[in-house]
Amino acid sequence: MEEKKFQPFVPADKVVPEFTVFSVILGMLLAVIFGGANAYLGLRVGMTVSASIPAAVISMGVIRKILKRDSILENNTVQTIGSAGESLAAGAIFTMPALFMWAADGLCDMPSLIEIGLIALIGGVLGVLMMIPLRSALIVKEHGVLGYPEGQACAEVLMAGEEGGDKSSTVFAGLGIAAAYKFITDGLKLFPSEVDWSIPAYKGSGIGVDVLPALAGVGYICGARVSSYMFAGSTLAWFVLMPMIALFGSDLVIYPATSTVAELWANEGTWGLWDSFIRYIGAGALAAGGIISLIKSLPMIVTTFASAFKDYGKGSAGVLRTEQDISIKVVIAACLAITVFMWLFPGIPVNFIGALTVLVFGFFFATVSSRMVGMIGSSNNPVSGMAIATLLIATITLKATGTTGAEGMVGAIAIGSVICIIAAISGDTSQDLKTGFLLGATPKKQQCGELIGVTVSAIAIGAILYLLNAAWGFGGEELGAPQAMMMKMVIEGVMGGNLPWALVFTGVFIAVFIEILGLPVLPIAIGVYLPFHLNAGIMAGGVVRWLVEKRKYSSEKAKNDAVQSGILYTSGLIAGEGIVGILLAVLAVITVGDKSVGDIINISGSFSLGNIGGLVAFGVLLVSIVLFANKGAKSVKE
Repeated sequence: MEEKKFQPFVPADKVVPEFTVFSVILGMLLAVIFGGANAYLGLRVGMTVSASIPAAVISMGVIRKILKRDSILENNTVQTIGSAGESLAAGAIFTMPALFMWAADGLCDMPSLIEIGLIALIGGVLGVLMMIPLRSALIVKEHGVLGYPEGQACAEVLMAGEEGGDKSSTVFAGLGIAAAYKFITDGLKLFPSEVDWSIPAYKGSGIGVDVLPALAGVGYICGARVSSYMFAGSTLAWFVLMPMIALFGSDLVIYPATSTVAELWANEGTWGLWDSFIRYIGAGALAAGGIISLIKSLPMIVTTFASAFKDYGKGSAGVLRTEQDISIKVVIAACLAITVFMWLFPGIPVNFIGALTVLVFGFFFATVSSRMVGMIGSSNNPVSGMAIATLLIATITLKATGTTGAEGMVGAIAIGSVICIIAAISGDTSQDLKTGFLLGATPKKQQCGELIGVTVSAIAIGAILYLLNAAWGFGGEELGAPQAMMMKMVIEGVMGGNLPWALVFTGVFIAVFIEILGLPVLPIAIGVYLPFHLNAGIMAGGVVRWLVEKRKYSSEKAKNDAVQSGILYTSGLIAGEGIVGILLAVLAVITVGDKSVGDIINISGSFSLGNIGGLVAFGVLLVSIVLFANKGAKSVKE
């Protein structure tokens, strides 16, 4: 009965503008913008961040300041629709770039825009629908138990705006500064975006940092603890594993490398060792981390399933506006219809077994994701771990039933894509519904908003992937696509039987060792998999967050305001770099004569500030985070 005592910000008997033309159009626009920005970010660093808070702040700036409209639920609709783009992009980029890489290798045809759009749309719609029967069990009945940190933070930002707070300028400032910074470093190339040095005295190791705004933003938002776990993983890989490989394997040819380790080091340096060996070790650690997380989550999965289906026969939740969901009959019918469509439509490479796998494991992982984000937040939701577990099951099943070769690999990645998107979207929907629960929104309208957001984002994601692939390709220096590369390796290894299992199992037992120590496996495993340089940039942002939190403030509220202002600013940094990253991709594709526009604006041949210039610029950027954080506090004790 505890949930009946809760009173939302807007009472259930009060009707205010909520699902309006203004909110839907603005939400759709933000869904595409944040979807594109997070696609670029995720393909580069292997992580995405929640777009709910920046979308909420921008909506307040536009609806409240420009349109002079005053409805907190209208702003909530904007962030609900807008954040769907970020989550759908996260699910898509973890898997679908593998299709482009196989096409480049001549193993399959290039995926069409229709194929990508339909796979993304199916995953997005199923992710929203499968969360609906879980709302009462997770959002309402466990209010006070499951925190849903991003959902609560977004509600607090919106309520602060209702009380007169003006925070949108901070987001826009971060967006503008990051856009200019990104254009200077990766457009004009005035200084390198990656500072890199090898260490000759310690063969096999190297040090460096990617001096980019988005990395500092990710580190600040994740905080020092999560950033340090990732940094620890990279330190293990670059200062323990790689030097040991260089020391003991110097004269050996270790598969998948085609030359001796000494020759690899001499010709390609640290990057050759990382590419040939560490990525497989990291893949094994990530796979083991994902499976460990699922095993540990089994009790809560069973509990959530039982709670969700307990009230199925009781009909409508009631007449109160705040208790209205999309009908469960509509949800079940739509899920079954989508499953049949996925099986029968020739444009989607999924057979009957694959479609059934999506339906069963999709709801399974939607339940896992919805509950996990309630405890640890969307930013720490191990979506890629769930996708790896799914891919292993799907690939083994398809191979056992005779679907092998390129057909089996494409089918496995399609299944994995849909389930990965389901997990990402169901987590985002949970956070949004938590925000709505606290504010007093109408669940049915939020759920419709989510469906609109995933539809628009699904249409856009294909074009974004095509653009980024045409500009730089996936799996290279600019867009490493770490999760997609990992999924590709796993599927190829299982289908072809040629996975370097010794390296993979090294990663598996590193993950087991980490779990025995009681440390979080997934962030450390991601650190092992990603280059040291990326995690060094993220760690720098985490250190800034730690410094901001450790300063002495006049009150707890002043401290919270400072931290929150930093989050808003760094959210803008991430969005700004992502947007300009898309712009630079467009310029790289457009040619003038025999050169691309991207090559024409590159001035590094005539003038460059070099590595030192990059470090100085990154240091100034980190200081700007501190300045904007301090600006958000009412007063600071010096």
